[in-house]
Amino acid sequence: MKEMNLEENSSRKLQDSQAEANGDSHRISSSRFSSLLASKDRDYLLSQDGTQVKVSDLEGKVLGLYFSANWYAPCRSFTTQVLIGAYQDLKSNGSNFEIVFVSSDEDLDAFNTYRANMPWLSIPFSDLETKKALNNKFDVEAIPCLVILQPKDSKDEATLHDGVELLDRFGVQAFPFTKERLEELKLEEKEKHERQTLNNLLTNHNRDYLLGHPAPRQVPVASLVGKTIGLYFSSQWCLPGEKFTPKLISIYQKIKQMLVHKGNEDDFEIVFVSSDRDQAEFDSYFNSMPWLALPFGDPAIKTLAKHFDVKGIPCLVILGPDGKTVSKHGRNLINLYQENAYPFTEAQVDLLEKQMDEEAKSLPRSKNHAGHRHELTLVSEGTGGGPFICCDCDEQGSGWAYQCLECGYEVHPKCVRAVDRGSVRG
Repeated sequence: MKEMNLEENSSRKLQDSQAEANGDSHRISSSRFSSLLASKDRDYLLSQDGTQVKVSDLEGKVLGLYFSANWYAPCRSFTTQVLIGAYQDLKSNGSNFEIVFVSSDEDLDAFNTYRANMPWLSIPFSDLETKKALNNKFDVEAIPCLVILQPKDSKDEATLHDGVELLDRFGVQAFPFTKERLEELKLEEKEKHERQTLNNLLTNHNRDYLLGHPAPRQVPVASLVGKTIGLYFSSQWCLPGEKFTPKLISIYQKIKQMLVHKGNEDDFEIVFVSSDRDQAEFDSYFNSMPWLALPFGDPAIKTLAKHFDVKGIPCLVILGPDGKTVSKHGRNLINLYQENAYPFTEAQVDLLEKQMDEEAKSLPRSKNHAGHRHELTLVSEGTGGGPFICCDCDEQGSGWAYQCLECGYEVHPKCVRAVDRGSVRG
């Protein structure tokens, strides 16, 4: 009942925000969007069917400048899977929202093909000067990028550059994308995480179990309460997962063995949260795993990915015995500390970091590695290191590393393979 009240509250706030934005539109400077989006030869934008729409028609609207390109797969994915749906929902609700496509396409055919799927407006492909000016003004360094302009702010002080992330995270509830609205949503999100339990994460009104082995064994979610749980977001088609899944299986089995010796064998479990494309792919992948899984295509899969803000796979989220989030970086902790990472708590990580710091005192300050031609220098976060991807095992790392000061090559200390110094060439 409490969650329902929060949703109703969000809906009322959304409607209030829309009414406020609509009611204050008369305060907007009539020349603001013209100065951004028009040129000396053009005072219009293109609609989906090629109709010319006056730039002045945008005055009083919350405006999203969408920097994107047809040639880049993440742009196409965000456009079709997120932005079009959000835009249509907001327009159907009567929201004063509009989007203008700022193309990074390389030719007119690509631009027209991409724009044909977009129900919003576009700057003509030929107007390179305006597109370049907008990229420079808003410091667009990567695409897709959705810059939000507020109608009441003639100086662009309320501009938000992270519209892509906000729609991924909050959907249309983020409208009208003001800082105040985002603070409200973050507070609601925090409250939701504080109420988080294993039961409300992993069950729904149709299902109170997980899949086990051998199929079609069903394991009640209630039987996992009180355990440390790893939610493993992955898929068979994920190339990094091909390397990490066997490692995770090995570490899982070692943790289970370690717990047997301590007399608490059942205190740890992993649940596979699949991003596979079909049932056969899921079955094949899950059959290689010794743990549990959500059924393929279960609605909880998308809910969990959004709840934990999963941006890439494989990803291992750790839940404590109380069902609360312990770490969203289980994969990194496994790579760094193997089975010793268990139970993945802040206290355990602090202990392991101190041990690593102590061990680093006995490591050579420099080493030659069989996988690289230059000498590598031992670095930490305090001496020029930081989070990295190991160039030897392709997995995440942080803390101590051996780094090439000439070209940035980095490896875990455990991944260094010694060579004879005399055989190394500069």
